[in-house]
Amino acid sequence: MTQAPYYKHHIFFCLNQRENGESCCGQQGAQEAFNQCKAEIKAAGLSGPGGVRVNKAGCLDRCAAGPVAVVYPEGVWYSFVDQTDVTEIIESHLKNGQVVERLLVPAHVGR
Repeated sequence: MTQAPYYKHHIFFCLNQRENGESCCGQQGAQEAFNQCKAEIKAAGLSGPGGVRVNKAGCLDRCAAGPVAVVYPEGVWYSFVDQTDVTEIIESHLKNGQVVERLLVPAHVGR
């Protein structure tokens, strides 16, 4: 018997900060995007079991595309620039299951 997942979607935002001067998601508005996503998911009534979980993450090793977030269980990697991008990810992917193609991180982009 297959058990239903605890969350329908799980989105992780890289909030890593680097002290050595290297570029990192934490320097590119990732905390603000995380806060926005968490607030919008809660306001839409999508948080909690069977819904969406918004989590902080340390380095996800995709720094060259930063800031980044990844949605599971699909394993879809996004880069975002501003509030409208985060809202589009929520509306399209997390609410309606449609990947936002224009915000995808290319497969070859790593650190």
